[in-house]
Amino acid sequence: MLVNETETLTIKDVLSAFPIHPKSSGKKLILRTYEFSRKAHEGQKRASGIPYIQHCLATAKVLATIGMDARTVSAGLLHDVPEDTEITIAEIEKKFGEDIAFMIEGITKLGKMKLKIDAQEAKLENWRRMFLAMGKDIRTVVIKLADRLHNMHTLKHLRPEKQRRIANETMEIFVPIANRLGISKIKVELSELCFMYLKPDDYKKTKELRDRLVCESEEYIETTVKLFKKQLKDSNIEVIDIYGRVKELYSLYNKLEKYNGNINRIYDILAFRIIVKNEVMCYRVFGEIHKNYKPMVRRIKDYIALPKPNGYKSIHTIVFGPNGRRIEIQIRTQEMHFEAEHGIASHWLYKEKTKGSWRQYLSHKKQEKEDEKQVEWAKKLKDWQKDLGNNPDEFIEGLQVDFLKNHIFAFTPKGDIIELAEGSSIIDFAYAIHTEMGNTVTGARVDGTMASLDSTITNGSVIEILTDKNRKGPNIDWLKFVKTSHAKNAIRKYIKNSEQLLS
Repeated sequence: MLVNETETLTIKDVLSAFPIHPKSSGKKLILRTYEFSRKAHEGQKRASGIPYIQHCLATAKVLATIGMDARTVSAGLLHDVPEDTEITIAEIEKKFGEDIAFMIEGITKLGKMKLKIDAQEAKLENWRRMFLAMGKDIRTVVIKLADRLHNMHTLKHLRPEKQRRIANETMEIFVPIANRLGISKIKVELSELCFMYLKPDDYKKTKELRDRLVCESEEYIETTVKLFKKQLKDSNIEVIDIYGRVKELYSLYNKLEKYNGNINRIYDILAFRIIVKNEVMCYRVFGEIHKNYKPMVRRIKDYIALPKPNGYKSIHTIVFGPNGRRIEIQIRTQEMHFEAEHGIASHWLYKEKTKGSWRQYLSHKKQEKEDEKQVEWAKKLKDWQKDLGNNPDEFIEGLQVDFLKNHIFAFTPKGDIIELAEGSSIIDFAYAIHTEMGNTVTGARVDGTMASLDSTITNGSVIEILTDKNRKGPNIDWLKFVKTSHAKNAIRKYIKNSEQLLS
């Protein structure tokens, strides 16, 4: 767990939490901001009765643990100072610089969110603020996630109605954003805490089931790990680490709900992670596993060739493992594993690397490419804001579909990969290739078979778009089934321009 509510923290705990120890200048900055925050919050206490500075330290420790840089961790220590004391952002800027002050200002604005779940307009406005903050400086939102995580751990000290309101808000906003940023540690912990407050009976039942599975699987996991290590060693495959785990609590609950409580239909209750030094080794392990254990062919997912939108990379396969037990195998490199745990936070950690640590695994060019890929989608947020204008419903609907919804991949006949939100149609696919193609599409072949334009795309399909240059343009009825904002905006723009020409 990233947060231990019973733990009394010191600044040493924050400094020791970094995956790679900060440089001397970074350490000095953290110590300075800690002393400033401690004095500013002196005498203040949380609802739990603990000194307020403990919340600041907990937030900073989470940020350090997931790999954020020294300035972001320092901003985490200071994040509540302007809101809860008489010290201004201008004073913080004068003492600690423009960058930290900019983050604090963004956090302060987000802190003013008063989300009312029964008021749709307020809810949409708060979503809007969150996404705008992500577009300006994504570090602000990462700090807010760390702040929210500690708040969720101390929720028991609040009234029941407030517990549910905050848990609902967290599940609707913060969990999806943590997932989209790829910070699985925060996402999993937040999900479980929300689950506990929103569905206490289901939480209790699922936890009892999972605890039993953990107990029953302990010996199997240990034996299987030893077996995998021996088999891979015998095949001259160097392994960095192998470990097994039982499916996370909230994820297990969702699968049980999906399959009406039939646990036999959940194939990834047990998962083993095999970590190797490079991508070539990943595919060698993949082949070796399939040589020894029969795979469920339709359950193979290559997220190395086709990474998830949040940057996640790994090969997943379900096999009939030792004793015929169905298990999931996840194969990844050490860098992929680190990024799976830390998500976009690894972008800042790469800047802190020194020779002899993570640099031995990444070339300078690859590092720059990975950094750029991690933040590419966040930079698009400003453009989305312009395209969607001032309509909050359209803004939120579009961003929820394009950035937070699960994504799939489809291919053009030439093998180009098109990434789309789950549930997208042929029309969405056409517009994703080119606006003109969307405007003139008349039909499509999906895996060689003709399909209607409103057909929902399935993952991995090969889609050939048929067009007619003489087509007058998109049909307004397409708006009833298209999913992506780009397609909707293009259709609306064409229709609007056509109406203006006719008037």
